[in-house]
Amino acid sequence: MKVNLRAGSRVALVLLAFCSSLAARDLNQDEALALRQQGVILPLEQLLHQAMERYPGSRLLEAELEKKHGRYAYEVELVTTEGVVREIKLDASTGVLIKDEED
Repeated sequence: MKVNLRAGSRVALVLLAFCSSLAARDLNQDEALALRQQGVILPLEQLLHQAMERYPGSRLLEAELEKKHGRYAYEVELVTTEGVVREIKLDASTGVLIKDEED
């Protein structure tokens, strides 16, 4: 019975490690700067302006760069003039809108 418990524990650890590698990972400012300098991603300022234009008068709450499934995306949270929090995700390499939803 101990062998089965150990094997089960190992399988669970492998699955946990695999699943966590699929999750989105937030990048720090040094990583973002390096990607920008290499031309891999567009400047945050450019895409932030694009996101804010969708809701004139809105205020920025948070912006972050993340990597998921090998793709870079900027996730921008803002609050509209009506007080609604929106989450906008843009492809960091192309600027294409991925999602825009109420948060």
